[in-house]
Amino acid sequence: MFTKKDFADLGQNIVYLKPVSIDDLPDEVREQAGGLETLFAVHNTKGEQVALVASEGIATHLAAEHDMQLVTLQ
Repeated sequence: MFTKKDFADLGQNIVYLKPVSIDDLPDEVREQAGGLETLFAVHNTKGEQVALVASEGIATHLAAEHDMQLVTLQ
């Protein structure tokens, strides 16, 4: 597992997930969530959100499709 600080040395092809409660999202996103209670924000090494997905499996698939490695934060 990595801390956010560790990302500075890892390069550009790393992304991490952050669970997001549906209650913390704008109304238009909630409407599209299909009854899910949690979505997963995918962030790059700069901390920028690059995607919002329904599951960890989808995030893993998207990362692999884009030659990126999905890592877990502490």
